[in-house]
Amino acid sequence: MPHNRKSKTCLAPQSHEGNSRKYNEILIATGANPRKLGFEGESEYSGRGVAYCATCDGEFFSEMEPEELVATLDFRYLTDALTPQEAIEILRAAQEGKAERIAHLKEVGYPGYSTAAGWLGYSDEKMVRLAKQETEVMGFKQIKLKVGQNLEDDLRRLKLAREAVGPDIAIAVDANQVWDVPQAIEWIGKFKDYDLAWVEEPTCPDDVLGHAAIQKAIDPIPVATGEQMQNRVMYKQYLQAGSFKVMQIDATRVAGPQEIVLEYLLAKKFGVKVCPHAGGVGLCEAISQLAMFDYVSVSGEMEDRVVEYVDNQHEYFVHPTVIKNGRYVAPLAPGNGTEMKLDECMKYLHKD
Repeated sequence: MPHNRKSKTCLAPQSHEGNSRKYNEILIATGANPRKLGFEGESEYSGRGVAYCATCDGEFFSEMEPEELVATLDFRYLTDALTPQEAIEILRAAQEGKAERIAHLKEVGYPGYSTAAGWLGYSDEKMVRLAKQETEVMGFKQIKLKVGQNLEDDLRRLKLAREAVGPDIAIAVDANQVWDVPQAIEWIGKFKDYDLAWVEEPTCPDDVLGHAAIQKAIDPIPVATGEQMQNRVMYKQYLQAGSFKVMQIDATRVAGPQEIVLEYLLAKKFGVKVCPHAGGVGLCEAISQLAMFDYVSVSGEMEDRVVEYVDNQHEYFVHPTVIKNGRYVAPLAPGNGTEMKLDECMKYLHKD
């Protein structure tokens, strides 16, 4: 794809067989850095950047040998923080107990958390009712509340939520980038009595050093962010600066599964847990298998790790996310779960 001032996108659905593994792929060219896409002879798929989205067998990455998987990853701009050899060593270390983790995952699923109760504008009664429903009926062990519009309201809602769910349910809060750094530090300081799982997006997501200052000031309360980050370099800088304790990958903002694998490896190297963002159409479907891959093949950890769950619009997908007892059920179908039902798509087809 030639360089020009206008953004161009190229979709190239293909099917290949290699190393006895069959998979489909969609190659999307956009962005800012030239590179090649596709296979030998496909020189037309070159562009200003790459978003590479592979749809493959459910355990495709987990089945690969560490050296084989690392050979597929692009370490450009990362080797000051993570080298290919370090990545191989991380994956090698996770080989022990892998079969047991796979069996455990298939038996109990991967922990989720609910945002249903926490939206601003809900009455206190509705918030309390939904908090109890999500924890007592749906089985979630964590909920999240939006904050940042009014401190008095935030404190009242946190008190009511804690009373509703009890001491054993984790509560996180999300400010959606509303505060300046000093304001964030002051505001979050008022939350110290509520045993927060994390404070999400306290300030502008581009402000690496601002987040570092907030994390230092509010410690031990974790800062969480990452849903707005669009490349592995931003995650690298956040990790190097100690800017958060919870990393929130969004599967649709970065350059596909291979880049997400790199981000999980970076998080493991720096000792930071990943709790992915999934608050949007198809995001639960897009990230859940990769979170499971992290448990099986990278971190080996599930404790205090959760994937966001938003209960709407799953019905448009061929293989929608399934939640049981507050946990993502390990999928049986191949692919990343984002295949939409054709008849649903056709309803919204633009007519000239």
